[in-house]
Amino acid sequence: MLLHGWPVTSFHWRSTVPALVEAGFQAVEVDLRGLGESSAGTGGFAKEELADDVIAVADHLAIDRFAVVGHDWGGTLGYLLAADHPGRVGALVVEEELLPGIDVTVPEPGSSHYPSWHGPFNREEGLAEALVPGREDAYYGTFLRRSAGPEPLSEEAMRVYTDAYRPPSASAAGLEYYRTAEADAQAVELRARRPLTQPVLGIGGRFAMGTAVRDCLRQVALHVADLQVADAGHYPAEQSPGTVNPALVSFLREHHPDPAEG
Repeated sequence: MLLHGWPVTSFHWRSTVPALVEAGFQAVEVDLRGLGESSAGTGGFAKEELADDVIAVADHLAIDRFAVVGHDWGGTLGYLLAADHPGRVGALVVEEELLPGIDVTVPEPGSSHYPSWHGPFNREEGLAEALVPGREDAYYGTFLRRSAGPEPLSEEAMRVYTDAYRPPSASAAGLEYYRTAEADAQAVELRARRPLTQPVLGIGGRFAMGTAVRDCLRQVALHVADLQVADAGHYPAEQSPGTVNPALVSFLREHHPDPAEG
């Protein structure tokens, strides 16, 4: 189960899915609520509720046991799924996410590259709504360029992501992902009292969160492997698939050895 984050869509996994399929795995890409091809529905955006969406997808597809690969907010969803459904989630991969409520420091050079302004901006009620409409290329483009580090995303990816968040409904949904911060932190802190026992792989981009991903996960899980991607920023799966895909396939083969299971 592949879960993207903000401000991207399942297009993030365009190089990952072929590698997983070639290795014999069933790869299911999930656009998160209100983003990409998914509707916002009538629910909220607290991550506990969004994690329930993923279970609903798995149930609909009759997938009983699966691994979760989550980027950004998708990593938080993956953690909650692993914590709440240990019998179904056999392994967890978190790419470039620091769980809400877990205090870690982003090291250099990532701390000088990865933006710190978007969280407070998105959480301030009414601010983004007043300033972003009509300026999506500047807003999302600035974040995507800065968070990617020295190696930019492709022009195609920049266009796909900006266009995906241009509609008012998608923009509004993206903001709500940040406005549940208190509830999300409480959800993580509650579950962190009992560390995950499943194998976990943390993936950090050197020019973004880097080793902070590993350090965060080791506060909530017992068995954490670490992959640092030297030439990537916040999007290792896109920026360095030649590094990420072999490590991901190897991890899943070791800890989710029967691809036919999902």
